[in-house]
Amino acid sequence: MLSWIGLRKWATKRAFVVLLAHIVGVSCLLPAVTVSASEKESPAKVVDSGSFGVFMNGKRVATETFSIQQSSTGSSVTSKFKTEPGGETAEQSSDLQLTSNGELKSYEWKESSPGHSQATVLPSQDFLTERFRKGPEDKPQEQPFLLPVSTSVLDDYFFVQREVLAWKYFFTSCKHDKGLECQLKQPAQFGTLNAHSRASALVSVQYSGREKVPIRGAEKELIRLDMKTDTGDWVLWLDEQLKLQRILDPANKTEAVRD
Repeated sequence: MLSWIGLRKWATKRAFVVLLAHIVGVSCLLPAVTVSASEKESPAKVVDSGSFGVFMNGKRVATETFSIQQSSTGSSVTSKFKTEPGGETAEQSSDLQLTSNGELKSYEWKESSPGHSQATVLPSQDFLTERFRKGPEDKPQEQPFLLPVSTSVLDDYFFVQREVLAWKYFFTSCKHDKGLECQLKQPAQFGTLNAHSRASALVSVQYSGREKVPIRGAEKELIRLDMKTDTGDWVLWLDEQLKLQRILDPANKTEAVRD
């Protein structure tokens, strides 16, 4: 198998492993960890934060700024997407809230430019319901989805949500009782919801080894995942801490690179 030395080194960083497992809701796969009362009351910890530059045909067109935080009561994944000056203005934000076992607590999407749409996804009797408004003057509408609360949100424009799905893939495809022994020969499928387009889809994720990739003018050896959907395919590259460094949409000549 291609080198997993870097990934195994990452797995020894136990605190980070526990945080990621908490976010994706697979902490049951890890050995039990005792948490004191003082730790339960501690403020949220930042698991990852930063920004992605979004490029089309090599030209930077937008920036996504994101933050992933974890606390004893759950996790939050927030993001803002904004186009660069000089082009058509577009600005959106998202707020994904997860329970302590990784299930969907709530999801909010808002468009502040050029339109003023918004949507909220909430659990309803173990399934999901989306409430949306196409404009501030429009009447709110509601659409049910026969999807479980374990469904992953994979909305347009928010690349950090693909990072969270990649974490889920690694943790559900690995045996944690033996460190991080991964069974990655077969692709795994995940149910997802795109709140922006109000559509659900199955996404296939496949580990494709390690390869050297140009990042901001320097070549880095990164872990590659191939993500396939009915609407298009994505290639993800992550570092040894499983933080997304680059994501590519070959068909549309679009990519996002961590700043």
